[in-house]
Amino acid sequence: MCLGIPGELIEFMPDHPDLAKVDVSGVKRVINVGLLADDMPKPGEWVLIHVGFALSKIDEAEAAAALEFLEGIGQAYDDELAALRESRIE
Repeated sequence: MCLGIPGELIEFMPDHPDLAKVDVSGVKRVINVGLLADDMPKPGEWVLIHVGFALSKIDEAEAAAALEFLEGIGQAYDDELAALRESRIE
């Protein structure tokens, strides 16, 4: 199962305007935000992430509700976080 997971944007990567560091339930990872070029998120804003790409901006309430739901489904969420920990964008 593949899930979209909320992540809070921390910072953009120097010299790579399409890459940003996000925090997903304590896991910090660099993702591609290039799909949001028309409405680029700012540090502190939330995005919905799927396979290393930010698909859309979401507000903090949506992020909290999504995280609560994901934590409630158990193993699928744990698997998605494990995959995120192992992923790399280079």
